[in-house]
Amino acid sequence: MGKTEVAKALAGVAGARLIRLQCHEGIDLHHALYDWDYPRQLLHLRAGADEPLYSERFLLRRPLLEALEATDPVVLLIDEIDRADDEFEAFLLEFMSDFQVSIPELGTITAQRRPLVVVTSNRTRELHDALKRRCLYHWIDYPTPQREAEIVRARLPGVPDEIAERVCGAVARLRGEELYKLPGVGETIAWAQALLALDDADLDETLGVVLKVREDIERTRERGVLHGA
Repeated sequence: MGKTEVAKALAGVAGARLIRLQCHEGIDLHHALYDWDYPRQLLHLRAGADEPLYSERFLLRRPLLEALEATDPVVLLIDEIDRADDEFEAFLLEFMSDFQVSIPELGTITAQRRPLVVVTSNRTRELHDALKRRCLYHWIDYPTPQREAEIVRARLPGVPDEIAERVCGAVARLRGEELYKLPGVGETIAWAQALLALDDADLDETLGVVLKVREDIERTRERGVLHGA
């Protein structure tokens, strides 16, 4: 959640539009750059129209092409790039070097106004050095419990201080454990929401809101991590 908020905050400060490309396993150019509207092209063929099949009328613009063609200020968020494969990462490296792409049927498209690009990674795999050299690196660590409580209050106006502080203190304890998946700020906010909805229920009873791996829940309960929280 924190990494994505950086792009949103940058867009707000710059007065720019945010365009987001969510990376995932198997992502390719058809998901990221462009595709063709094949159903409309088929109808076009059946109608016997003379317009070329591969024209801008049938072009489906994906986030990267949308960012290239934008004439207004744009922040392009390439989210969780580590989920994509090496081949797609290599394409992004070329894309961000020249900010232009070639569409065989239409020619080369060059950015009229280069977007500000934010690339995020959860470090599920190492990124290539060539890509990292072209980036300004910033590590976003977990906030302190006090700072996280401020974030919870900002996201959930009216949340009692006792709930915000209790949840943030409990999350800080969880992050000190060796868990498969440590909770992020988004889980902290969701936990506070759950306590509000359930009229300040017990933390242990709502542990599944913040931990999503059975072994993590069992380990937390066996070790009494939340005891007294």
